[in-house]
Amino acid sequence: MTDPALADLAAVLDEQDFTGVVLIRRGPTVLFEAASGLASRRWGVANTLDTRFDTASITKLFTSAAVLRLAERGELDLEIPLQHWVDLSATAIDPRITLLHVLTHTSGMADDADEEAGEDYEALFRDIPNYSVMTPRDQLRFFAHKPPLAEPGTVCRYCNAGYVLAGLVLESVTGRSFRDVVFDEVFTPAGMVDSGWYDRRDDAPRVAEGWDLRDGRWVQNIYAFPPIGEPAGGAHVTAGDLLRFLDAVRGGVLLGEELTEDFLTPQVEHPDGEWYGLGLEFEVRDDDTVRSYYKEGENPGVSGIVRHYVDEAVDVVVLSNTQEGAWPVIQEIDARFAD
Repeated sequence: MTDPALADLAAVLDEQDFTGVVLIRRGPTVLFEAASGLASRRWGVANTLDTRFDTASITKLFTSAAVLRLAERGELDLEIPLQHWVDLSATAIDPRITLLHVLTHTSGMADDADEEAGEDYEALFRDIPNYSVMTPRDQLRFFAHKPPLAEPGTVCRYCNAGYVLAGLVLESVTGRSFRDVVFDEVFTPAGMVDSGWYDRRDDAPRVAEGWDLRDGRWVQNIYAFPPIGEPAGGAHVTAGDLLRFLDAVRGGVLLGEELTEDFLTPQVEHPDGEWYGLGLEFEVRDDDTVRSYYKEGENPGVSGIVRHYVDEAVDVVVLSNTQEGAWPVIQEIDARFAD
């Protein structure tokens, strides 16, 4: 049943030629849902509500949750230097960096591609075949020898590479692959039955392909980043599973009371005025109340967000298999919940 305030949203999606899915919910009640466009432009397969989309940086939520679950069990410590688990002695990475630093983007370390400075992540693979980057350790080459940008804990600056290190810690502590750890520690207990790690070279069912219109032609994103997801991005998830993740966090399924509260609380302020938490980002009003918490992601052929409006108790998921497709829809929805 569509909420009257959202009744014309389907027409907006049509006007914008949106390709992807939108799911809006208050508690257990779905206020709006829609799927449009093509999951595969090559084969003419339509997107559906159970299509799995690449989530780009939304994946960081799952990496963080896995780290926090192991910390809660005493298998690792958020405030012990990463050097305790991962040998960084031959790198330029500051040996004082902790998991708490990397989860809150306060490590001060150099990123693989400094997107805040305008660097292009896709450019990393112009000389290095993307299919040679299949594990977190394979990604070290992109940042391990770059000099730090700041002292750990002094500056909040978005950093994908920090989450790569968190993935390496998970592998070191468990003796398993990062992807297996997240599957067992996050996807399974959260009931995210449609989520996983799908190599874009394989024929996995219900996985949307990423396409962007460039210079008048549609280009697939097969060379833009590693073929399969890693700790900073690339998990394939349905819109419904993203809401199951939020439910599992807020319901105490994934974490105990203290870490659940920490996960849902702003931790550090970014220079642009947004606040960062242990994976989530927060809109904080002048009176220090939280308007919304969210995580968004973008890559070639990928854009999306999972968001919770606190006062309205409304959850929103927008996922698109184009780089620009999600943003006009997100802005349209956000305007409807303006203070």
